[in-house]
Amino acid sequence: MAQRLATEYIKASLQLSKDQMSQFIHYAEDPHVHHRVKVLDNGCQEIVFGTRNGEEVHLPFDLKEGSYVCELSFRLVNPHLTNMIRKLFVAFKGSGVVNRIYKGFTMIYDYEQGVVQRITEHTAEGEKLIYRQKNASLELKTRLQSTSIETDIELVRRIVDQLLDQRNASAGPYEEIDQELQLQARRLFSLEA
Repeated sequence: MAQRLATEYIKASLQLSKDQMSQFIHYAEDPHVHHRVKVLDNGCQEIVFGTRNGEEVHLPFDLKEGSYVCELSFRLVNPHLTNMIRKLFVAFKGSGVVNRIYKGFTMIYDYEQGVVQRITEHTAEGEKLIYRQKNASLELKTRLQSTSIETDIELVRRIVDQLLDQRNASAGPYEEIDQELQLQARRLFSLEA
């Protein structure tokens, strides 16, 4: 398994309510990472997370319209600090780009509201899409607007009409035709649902 060399947060952001701001510090408990809070002018705060080896990350939270907003770009190397920031970023619904850098390639994670939307692998040869979040509401809307279902329903109705005509014209046995009628009736029911 490849060992991560560093993690970069690029144009990332967090937006917290006052209640979430107090939870943020308590959620960040890790025996390998220490923290301190600086209260700045106008109610703004800066939270500094650090490790024993001296690596630090500064998270400046500006107070804007009753919410604490943090816009950040930084690079981390320490695995404990990296893991804690990742947990905070996901738990408090961060948005932005996170690069996980390995020897020879970079995995690019696009987050929106704490959820991975897309993962791309970047190598010297180019980029390759690894994962894309499906937009269920957009997919449903597209299906509802699609006319292919109506076309399928019309086709099944024609098949049923032909089978009924065959049954009426035939003297028997009807078992094969009846089985096909049952199959088409179930198909029609599922399409109309």
